[in-house]
Amino acid sequence: MINLRNLMKISMFYIGATQEQWLKEGIALFEKRIRHYLPFEMILVGMPRSSKNLPPQLQKEHEGKAILQALEKADHAVLLDVTGKKFSSEAFSGYIQQVMNKGTRNLAFVIGGPFGFSDEVYHTVSDRLSLSEMTYSHQLVRLVFLEQLYRAFTIIKGEPYHHSG
Repeated sequence: MINLRNLMKISMFYIGATQEQWLKEGIALFEKRIRHYLPFEMILVGMPRSSKNLPPQLQKEHEGKAILQALEKADHAVLLDVTGKKFSSEAFSGYIQQVMNKGTRNLAFVIGGPFGFSDEVYHTVSDRLSLSEMTYSHQLVRLVFLEQLYRAFTIIKGEPYHHSG
């Protein structure tokens, strides 16, 4: 059986602190579960408090510069974006396996702020993944995505968490 821990690290970059306690608890649960399979870290992209008072376009530009600066260490970055590719849970696990098979050392998933990504981020990071055509709050996306990431590893390892219909 493949030891995933030696193959790759996954990072999740996000803007803004998680506010709701129930979200924090769910995120912590899935962080712990994912770390059972491989190194994983969540990285809060720091933004000055004053940027919250900017018009949406300027806020996206400030966030975009901070995201791109933070991503310098990533081998492979993926934006979580409504315009991205949609996967079933099984296909997503296949995608993760494919990225690992390429020898990627760090896979970085990026969740933007409440207004999405700047044009600069879109031009720099071409790989995009959509969780749904529906819009979720950027805080809720963290939990939903982590559950799907955990599910992907249970599928890769053949564990019983995922039950296909």
